[in-house]
Amino acid sequence: MSRGLAIASVSLFGFSAIYAQAPDSLPSFDVASIKPAAPMTPGQMMVGIRGGPGTGDPGQMTFTNVSLKDLIEAAWDVKAYQITGPNRLESERFDVTAKVPKGATKEQSRLMLQDFLEDRFKLKLHHATKEQPIYALVLAKNGPKLKESVEDPNAPPAPDFPHADGGGGKPVQYADGGPVRAGDPATGPPAPPRGAMRMMINNGRMKMASDGQTMARFVDMLGTQVDRPVIDMTGLKGKYDISLEFAPDMALTQGKMAALGAPPPGPGAGRGGPDADSPGAQNAPGIFTALQEQLGLRLDPRKGPVDLLVIDSAEKTPTAN
Repeated sequence: MSRGLAIASVSLFGFSAIYAQAPDSLPSFDVASIKPAAPMTPGQMMVGIRGGPGTGDPGQMTFTNVSLKDLIEAAWDVKAYQITGPNRLESERFDVTAKVPKGATKEQSRLMLQDFLEDRFKLKLHHATKEQPIYALVLAKNGPKLKESVEDPNAPPAPDFPHADGGGGKPVQYADGGPVRAGDPATGPPAPPRGAMRMMINNGRMKMASDGQTMARFVDMLGTQVDRPVIDMTGLKGKYDISLEFAPDMALTQGKMAALGAPPPGPGAGRGGPDADSPGAQNAPGIFTALQEQLGLRLDPRKGPVDLLVIDSAEKTPTAN
């Protein structure tokens, strides 16, 4: 087994062992509430995950406009592609606020979130391993073309969320606490906080941008633009300022956003795949070419064992507060 795949396995089953504690020994939040999220603006999707142990606000965890799948990712410390279950895991959106007991660790807060989800959604799941197609993100022939990120002491802090330590992060549709809007960049969101990701689609071209980004989180963003999970096998451990521009497969992008319950992109976002008729799409490379030319990276198709969380059952509507 490759080192990259082995890491994914350890991450998932390490938390499986913690989860196996006796029910009466599981910690719980002091107070926790959940309610339906407000409707989203067409062409925009915004998700915020902030606070908890290890952040600037250790006593409270706040989840804004999240799906049950987002919450499972945070609770079990896994990536989106490791969770398999019905589409409604992503379509319903919620706001959650939870008070964390003083002195609790990050691992304990995840256990509290597991307990909360099992109680409110009657969530039942099990672990499995499945051989499936993946993309390995590796170095291209002539090596990486990445700019090492320089910390600005005057910059605002990166958003706090469960994967802020580089263990995963959120795909670009979630934007790590900032908004994502398809359409004219002039009317889009401001520059994201350090470590957050932004994706803009205009005239058939997509631009992904981030400062202070790890490869562990960059692969999550790439996974939203291709047809299989992406696993980091570059060996790069630093943080980088990343900018990538390419012609997206809009059918794939819109399908994934629809599964998330996101409104469709606005006018000018482009139609169809990389061969769309817009001048921008015609002049832009596909994502595979763009990665090699602009970043010195390559997506290598492979097959490998992927550790999964299989959702056996979950209520559509959580029990009342």
